[in-house]
Amino acid sequence: MKNFYLESVNKIKRNKKTLEKELSVKISFKGKKVMINGYEINEYVAEKVIEAIDMGFSLKNALMLKDENFVFERLLIKSITRRKNLKDIKGRIVGSKGRTKRAMESLSNCHIVLHNSEVGIIGNAEDIHEAVTALTSLIRGSRQSNVYKFLERTRIKRKKEELL
Repeated sequence: MKNFYLESVNKIKRNKKTLEKELSVKISFKGKKVMINGYEINEYVAEKVIEAIDMGFSLKNALMLKDENFVFERLLIKSITRRKNLKDIKGRIVGSKGRTKRAMESLSNCHIVLHNSEVGIIGNAEDIHEAVTALTSLIRGSRQSNVYKFLERTRIKRKKEELL
């Protein structure tokens, strides 16, 4: 049995039946404490899915973690930069009208969510490394165009490797 605490249990409560069915576990609540009961591997996957939903990912994107090829990664913005004004950094990640975030999602084939002082990424194990590198560069102050170029180069390189 796994126990852990969440910021907001409401999202999980709303989707409890779907989660229990999809993940083959029993979920129960005691305040903000979530208890998962099932086989160990199912408990582990359920914990990751529930953490992703709590961070702000949609149910559909979080359930992608059932596939062993997909990974959930958390980046703490404060651990990457010393800048005090996180509002500016969050603005750089999102971009004007969400364009930067959408562009990074499409170029890296990953789903990105910004929550408080964290960035959550769900993606294929092969793609997640490039997304983390790109986001880290962006948080440290690299220009968006340079980050896009990096993602485009790695995408082209991967396609060439697939053809060989």
